[in-house]
Amino acid sequence: MDAERLERELERAFDGTDAQRRVVVRQARDLADAGKIAADRGRPLTAETVVRELADAPADASLPERWNWWMGALDAAYGGYEAFQVRRYPSE
Repeated sequence: MDAERLERELERAFDGTDAQRRVVVRQARDLADAGKIAADRGRPLTAETVVRELADAPADASLPERWNWWMGALDAAYGGYEAFQVRRYPSE
């Protein structure tokens, strides 16, 4: 998966900050590297796939919320996608 292309496509398609795009791209890259989605869906993860799937999320969702929505759908369908969700860690 082309991470630079994904970042450009996310910027074009959705509102969000640079930090939000970076975290979604990082999670997408980890997902692609794991090979899980290719094994479950029969094709590798692409920037186009990510943008298309995130476009189906609720319109008022932030970019990380859109990503988590998709990961939740994949987890319900196949299992094992919880690890790829975006999480916020409390600051100390």
